[in-house]
Amino acid sequence: MKKTYKIDVDCANCANKMEEAAKNTAGVADASVNFMTLKMSVEFEEGADAAAVMEEVLKNCKIVEDDCEIYL
Repeated sequence: MKKTYKIDVDCANCANKMEEAAKNTAGVADASVNFMTLKMSVEFEEGADAAAVMEEVLKNCKIVEDDCEIYL
């Protein structure tokens, strides 16, 4: 399953950090962040609970970029 989320991030470098943090989260098969559109696309692993995984993605993104936001 693939979902797209609106995000708030200040710069392209920060968006890259968010993308890497999302990709390294358990339950995420792949993730991409588009800084120009302020959107994050996340492809979940088979059987993963998207809501629970996204809570972890948000936590991991806050570690690398504390003023970012993902609108779940």
